[in-house]
Amino acid sequence: MIQFAKGRRQVSALLIIFAALLLAGCREERESEPMASAVPTDSRSMDVVLIGSEIEGVYLANAAKEAGLSVVILDPRDEPGGQLIQGEMHFLDEVQDGEGHSLLQGKVKELFDAYKKGTIRKAPEFRSYYGKLLEGIPIESGITVASVDFGTDPATAKKRIQSLHYRTPNGQAQTISAKYWVENSDFAALSSKLGLNRLPGVEVVFGGDKDYMASSLMMKFKNVDWATFKLEVNKLGNDERESKYGKTTTVTDMFTWGFGDVGGRYKPTSPQVFLRGLNAVNQLNGEALINALLVYNVDPSDPESIRQALELGKRESGLILQHLRQELPGWEKAELNGYPNYLYVRDYDRYETEYVLRATDLMSGRMFPDNVSIAGYKLDLQGTQHSVWGREMGHPDKYGMPLRAFLPKGYANVIVAGKNAGAAGIAYGSARIQQNTSIAGEAIGYLLGYLEKGKLPLTGLTDQQMAEFQKTLLSKGITVTGVQGKNKLDEADAGNRELYTREASRIK
Repeated sequence: MIQFAKGRRQVSALLIIFAALLLAGCREERESEPMASAVPTDSRSMDVVLIGSEIEGVYLANAAKEAGLSVVILDPRDEPGGQLIQGEMHFLDEVQDGEGHSLLQGKVKELFDAYKKGTIRKAPEFRSYYGKLLEGIPIESGITVASVDFGTDPATAKKRIQSLHYRTPNGQAQTISAKYWVENSDFAALSSKLGLNRLPGVEVVFGGDKDYMASSLMMKFKNVDWATFKLEVNKLGNDERESKYGKTTTVTDMFTWGFGDVGGRYKPTSPQVFLRGLNAVNQLNGEALINALLVYNVDPSDPESIRQALELGKRESGLILQHLRQELPGWEKAELNGYPNYLYVRDYDRYETEYVLRATDLMSGRMFPDNVSIAGYKLDLQGTQHSVWGREMGHPDKYGMPLRAFLPKGYANVIVAGKNAGAAGIAYGSARIQQNTSIAGEAIGYLLGYLEKGKLPLTGLTDQQMAEFQKTLLSKGITVTGVQGKNKLDEADAGNRELYTREASRIK
């Protein structure tokens, strides 16, 4: 009996060792293959988690919360608001169709209505508006996405995100799970981790292996006499005005366009910056903001790249001030009025979605059965260091943006918002515009509530189910069906049409 007991203890010890080795092997397999990871039992669970706090995704978050879902925002930036709030990109250019009719709908229309009235023009007013959208939505700033756990959706066999591991600013490890995940950063903080194919960018037009449109630093001024500015510029005849300031130069009570020659006459101190034509907005009471200072080769995923770009832009702004004092009437006593905390980042890596918008879709006025936005705006490719003036590639009438252009390819519960929309390089020149994707974001937020109510899949909706949902958007002031866009492909320049074809050929 004693020998048997001893042998039993030896067997038990061997079993314990074997179990430990097996557990270690399983752990090693999970760490090397995230697809096998399970959701940690101690994780928080939400309906919707957004990564990033750009305004387009905040419209989605706001609508999802209104629809009764639990929502949280995990923001990789230290302060919320991205382009609109921290970058102070307050030159809001209204999207119109080919006949000049506004395409604004939903909550973003409310922003523009206040903007045009002058009740929202300055940074504090934008912050107040943004804060109201965030009411009741928790936000954690300064987080770092560490890793993602994946699984397989039983209904569709697509991949799904089960949980996400992140670090707080003080290094504390956190885990969260969710039904839906939204990429809402300006550097693909989440979607870059999903193993997707990068979509072709502006290199389709400007050449090179990989390139991005320039970022911008908004330039803020005070002591501007806008009334004199408008009077002196507009009293010139068209030929004299264009000869002095550049083509299409216009000054209204609210905006300016053109002034390309004013930008062209400025000699930047670094090849990393360029002053293009002046898009200025009258912020009232002698304050003005200009969107014109391009900064090249900014990597928004690299904090040091952002810091250097901000410092370079701030130094250049002081020199540009002297230039504007000499060039523009009413600006003789202008002074700098501080600086934004962040840049306006136009362009970074985007990844393949279930449908990728092409320039031919936009120029032909194509509509889709799963429309979540009616969009417009010229195909506007801002400059790169190799092509500083950029290029306009055509002027669509209006076109649809399908839900599929906001769903990463092969995933059942992931959404991309705002500048992450699935559009190839030329099409992105129009699709990227804030109003277009803000409407889509709000519509998708309501859609998530609709799906949960009906226990429907995000990626498997029938045309009939989608049509039923689209009807519900009418009560939210959003119409995405029964709209036709004009086919303007034949009006496009032959060279541009050739580039449209080249763009389409690079999409798998």
